[in-house]
Amino acid sequence: MTTSKLKQTMAEIVRMPKMSDTMTEGVVAKWLKKVGDSIKPGDVVAEIETDKATMEFESYQEGVLLYQGVSEGKAAPVDSVLAVLGKAGEEYQSLLDAEAAKAVVKAPVAQPAAPAAAAPAPKPAPVSTPAPAPAPQPARPVAPVAASSNGDQRMKVSPLAKRLANERGIDLSQVQGSGEHGRIVKRDIDWFKPGSFVASGAAAVGALTQESFEEIAVSQMRKTIARRLGESKFTAPHFYLTISIDMDAAISARESINAVTGSKVSFNDFVIKAAAAALRQHPKVNSSWLGDTIRINHHVNIGVAVAVEEGLLVPVVRFADSKTLRQINTEVKAYAQRAKEKKLQPADWEGSTFTISNLGMFGIEEFTAIINPPDACILAVGGISQVPVVKNGAVVPGNVMKVTLSCDHRVVDGATGSDFLRTFKGLMENPVVLLGQASI
Repeated sequence: MTTSKLKQTMAEIVRMPKMSDTMTEGVVAKWLKKVGDSIKPGDVVAEIETDKATMEFESYQEGVLLYQGVSEGKAAPVDSVLAVLGKAGEEYQSLLDAEAAKAVVKAPVAQPAAPAAAAPAPKPAPVSTPAPAPAPQPARPVAPVAASSNGDQRMKVSPLAKRLANERGIDLSQVQGSGEHGRIVKRDIDWFKPGSFVASGAAAVGALTQESFEEIAVSQMRKTIARRLGESKFTAPHFYLTISIDMDAAISARESINAVTGSKVSFNDFVIKAAAAALRQHPKVNSSWLGDTIRINHHVNIGVAVAVEEGLLVPVVRFADSKTLRQINTEVKAYAQRAKEKKLQPADWEGSTFTISNLGMFGIEEFTAIINPPDACILAVGGISQVPVVKNGAVVPGNVMKVTLSCDHRVVDGATGSDFLRTFKGLMENPVVLLGQASI
């Protein structure tokens, strides 16, 4: 039989694809084809959760779906068996046997004197249903509530609390006790609001004092965040530089721009634009540590950290120094929306040369951020605070924003980082200079 005929009659393995540069395993979020369905090239077979997003997997092969190698909600390494395609009713167990044999050969042998038996080949079967969640661990029993000296058998109540409750017409069964073993005391009566506690008696006390917990599976995104930031924090020698910025002029400029143009440019857009302009003047900050070399990037691609439910994504505003405030604003908003919908593509988050993380909108005044590899620096931006400042020898109200630059000391020295921050501060405090470099 010729090779071409062999390919026409032999079932083919579909492998777990590598859908991002950092992906090591994928989770089948949903199968869109079931065993027995015919598949053509270009058909979407499954939705696969990577370390960054949930993406549609299109088949490049043709045939009938004979076998699903990964159940919905389960993870599998890149290049492992995702599915088998072939002709209806075609034998494919030999393919799975061969895969199992290769896995045994690759596995390290702990004791050469005692060869390990080959693992049994997986049996063909339709995709299995996810295993039931483990039964919740029973809570530690709570000792029954003893009767108080006042004769109330349902709960512990201090005499003063009981008297106050009677005077105010408060039903003690509706009061949550904050004393020892759930004892109702005077402060509980003073703080009581009708409808704030609907459970009653010993059951209510037990429900509030027993220990309980839940465990959730770690998503591919969270695994990658943990691995990459752990490597960054414990590999790159971080140091931090903090500076305060007078935001009065930036506030005035933003109000004028939004009033004249009808747009809604944010302070974060100012930060991105000023950082990009400062990086152009300080290329050593716009660099990466590569081991034997340091890469000084001539282009300015700024990663903007976006919070999503499972962690952080960092889409990239490319050539940010050449873009206007409104272009930056539109791009960041679009990235944030796609990130929340898990629609970002690998090209959206690859290639940053510098990163900005802004928590000012959450009321955070100041923080330090972990460097996002392969960048050499990340800028942590706090909120704008109204504080007393000294201007022209007088103490007056002012608007101050603090930023902290985290630096990889293998690439950036203290003086280099300080020079960058001084330039950044000057641009933020004099937005006319910043806006003079490009149209609004």
